[in-house]
Amino acid sequence: MLLNQLPEAHVAFEGARAWIMQSENTQLVFFTFEQGIELPSHNHTYAQWGVVIDGEMDLLLNGEPHRCRTGDEYLIPPGVMHGARFYKRTRVMDFFSEKRYKPK
Repeated sequence: MLLNQLPEAHVAFEGARAWIMQSENTQLVFFTFEQGIELPSHNHTYAQWGVVIDGEMDLLLNGEPHRCRTGDEYLIPPGVMHGARFYKRTRVMDFFSEKRYKPK
C-alpha cells in the first residue's frame, strides 16, 4: 500500500506528517518526522505501540530517554508521559488503541 493513498492526518507539529488507517476504535498512523523535531511530553488514555521504520530518535518515557533506531519497537502504557527527539529524518508506525488523529 502506498502511503499517499491513505488520508493525511492533521498534525500540530511543524516538520511532521502523518497518514492514517483506521477502524471504528483504533488507528494505525504512519509518521514522518524531520531531523531536529522535539515532541513535547504528553500522555494518552490508551496504550500506544510503535516501530521505527527508518531513522533514530529518543523516546522519552516519564522523562527518561530510550534510544530507538530502525527496527526497534516500543510500547507506551496508558497514562505514561512521553515525548520524543528526532536525530535524523525518521519514519515510525504507531498503533493507537483509540482514535487520536483526524484527516486534514
